[in-house]
This record gives sequence, C-alpha cells and structure tokens, in this order.
Amino acid sequence: MLLEEAQPQFVAPRSPKITRATTVDLVLEAIRGKILRGEIGSGEALRQEALADELGVSRVPVREAITRLHGEGLVTLVPHRGAFVCGISADEVRESFEIRLRLEPWIFGAAMASTSDEVLDKALEVVDEMDNATESTWGQLNWRFHETLYAPSGLHLVIETLKRLNDRNERYFRFQVVNVPIRENTRREHIEMIEASRARDVRLGTRILRDHLKKAMNQIVSVAEALLRREASRTTKG
Repeated sequence: MLLEEAQPQFVAPRSPKITRATTVDLVLEAIRGKILRGEIGSGEALRQEALADELGVSRVPVREAITRLHGEGLVTLVPHRGAFVCGISADEVRESFEIRLRLEPWIFGAAMASTSDEVLDKALEVVDEMDNATESTWGQLNWRFHETLYAPSGLHLVIETLKRLNDRNERYFRFQVVNVPIRENTRREHIEMIEASRARDVRLGTRILRDHLKKAMNQIVSVAEALLRREASRTTKG
C-alpha cells in the first residue's frame, strides 16, 4: 500500500462539510486497520521505519499516528523500547462495559428530551447501513448509531469518553459480527431503542439499552477469552 504525502485526498465525514484528509489521517487509518484486522498482533512492536517504507511515507506521520493510537488505547508506549499493540484483556472489556452501563443509560435518557424525528430517522438509516456492513465497518457504524441517539443531550465530554471506550473494544467486534443471530438481535434492539426514544419513554429506553449492553459485554468477553486461549495455545506450540 502506498500513501502519497504530496497528494492528500478528500473524504466526506458525516457532516455536510468536505474536509481534506492529511497524510497523518491516512497513515492512522492504515495502521489502525492492521491492528484491528490482526495483521499486527497483540503485544507486537510497531516498527516506524518498516511501516513508513510499507506505506510510502516518512517516519513523521507514522510517529504521529502511533501517538494517536496510544490515545485511542490501541497502542502502549514503552520508554526506550518503542510502541506495542495493547494486549487482549477480558477484564478490560468488562471494565469498559461497566463504565458504559453507568454512563449510557443516563446520557440516552437526557438526550430523549431534546431529540427530534430527524435525529431518529438518521439513527434508523445507520441501522439499515449495518445490515450490509462488513466486519471492518460494523463496529464503527454501531458507535455512530449510539452517538446519533446521544448527541441531542449536548454532553460532548461524555460522548467523547464513550467513543474512546468503543475504539478500545472495536477489534473484538470484528469477531462478534460474523455471528448472524447476534446481528439480528442487535438490529431489533436498536430499533426498539429508536421507538422508545420517539415515544420519549425514558424508563423503557434505558432498560432496553442496559440489556443491550449487558448482552454485548457477555458476547465480547467470550470473544476476548477465546482469543486469549488461542494466543496461549500458539505460544505453547511455539
């Protein structure tokens, strides 16, 4: 894969405005994709020079991208040693979902008072997009659905915190979404959340959301534990 520093590309975000993707943005997306696809495994080092050569850029945007990945929780920076892909941890998954279980029902309930049919129609559009999502895009669309419902609350700091938690767990979504019943159940629960929000039924909506998050936590913890067993087996055989 080659990324040309001299020719930045245009990308269309969710807002109507068109923004220019920088070299750092492109490098960040490329390296993040390698981590989430498992091409760079848990605990592996991120070699700046090798990545720069592979992507056709200098080491400067690679270094900046790694710094951002550290901020997302996907990379650990070790003094005098370098950057390493964060290890898989079922306990971390549980902890992140425990935080989400405390924050998301609150922010969802707060958002209902200020939501609109336009917002809820946008959320439904994301649900439809998720029907055809691949394992590489499903996790991002899932977050966009939740973000759309929560945005009317105006609690931007909380939303940013939740996004970081979602980013940390995105790699597990790739294994989760190949399961058709899980996708179907998630779709149904998302629609139920939209309907509860449209009815301004805070009690029902937050109950559906809590159940939704608990199911996701159990599924993703199972995925993390399976990955840990696979890594342990590979290490033993090696």
